[in-house]
Amino acid sequence: MYRESNGVWAGMVLAVALLGAAPQPHPGVASTVNVKLSEWNVVLSQASVAAGPVTFVITNAGSIPHGLEVEGQGIEQEIEMIQPGASDTLTLTLKPGSYEVYCPVGSDSHKKLGMDTHLKVVGATSPAPPAAPAAPAPSRYGASEMSEAHTKAERVQAIRVTGGGPVIQILPGPFPFPDSAAPILKAFGDEREGLESQVKNGPYSNNVVRTSGSFAFTAWDKGAVRDSVDGVAEFATQDGARWKLVMDRVQTKDVPHHPRFGGVIMGLYYHGVTQVHTPLVPTINSAVALWAFGHLYKNDVLVTDNAMVHVMLLSRTRRDGDFALSCWDCSKNKIDELQLQILPGPGEPKFAAPGGFLFVNWEQSQGR
Repeated sequence: MYRESNGVWAGMVLAVALLGAAPQPHPGVASTVNVKLSEWNVVLSQASVAAGPVTFVITNAGSIPHGLEVEGQGIEQEIEMIQPGASDTLTLTLKPGSYEVYCPVGSDSHKKLGMDTHLKVVGATSPAPPAAPAAPAPSRYGASEMSEAHTKAERVQAIRVTGGGPVIQILPGPFPFPDSAAPILKAFGDEREGLESQVKNGPYSNNVVRTSGSFAFTAWDKGAVRDSVDGVAEFATQDGARWKLVMDRVQTKDVPHHPRFGGVIMGLYYHGVTQVHTPLVPTINSAVALWAFGHLYKNDVLVTDNAMVHVMLLSRTRRDGDFALSCWDCSKNKIDELQLQILPGPGEPKFAAPGGFLFVNWEQSQGR
């Protein structure tokens, strides 16, 4: 459901509360725009201001650090980081025109997740836009409905991914970078305890075994609840069992460890130190990440038709030979590692596999 790739903006419409008509300029007196940041929204107190000095009063109402950047008409100024619950101000002198207002955290990954809106700056003789009531912001990756007009305007993207190269199964074990992840874990509130237990014995470990298998899928980024996926994975595990996964529908509800994730997302910089999703993965760039449901078979017998599936084609995180995690920030590495993680559906028993889950990597994969 990600709306931007290679610099092409196609973000969702964000709600803004318009508090009356735009004010007329008063020399030397700054207009004030209150800015509320949260996961994953930027809400302005007004959509239009008069040209001249403008003070942005920014409050981070979210649960993780955010920032603010104002860009347009030759201006590009930012406050890089504001902690949850904190506030800051930014005063700029703005000429008439349109300005993009967004969160720059994570090399714009927060922006790509929906933290992006626009401010119109008008001259003294420009007519002010009429006041309008606030509208509810649609969830970027959740199950909210979108207007028919906006849905039709979305740019549909698709990717075909084929798993290749050495195949490994990742078994439960300690996380190799607990000291690096520790400061970030503090931001996860109620879920912190579960994440800290995964640091000691979780799915992102150097406990791996060589195996074999094939995986190919096509994913479509169509917007909101319309994403789709079609794919089949077949692989062996350390005990010699043969598994088959058939993916035919995406998961569009929120997933654990962070809100507003689900469906298909293309071209995202996240995990690790980015403050986006779990820190228990090195920082990566992903060509595609998706959350889906699938039919899972073991030795040709159906285990569940409701398996929860997470797939990423991402930066290489593991080294050749022993396939240990080799970097805490892997975002500059080549994108050719394909991760497939399969968990039991809600309320279902754990799988007959170490840790009760399945985690398989193809190390030299490709997507187009």
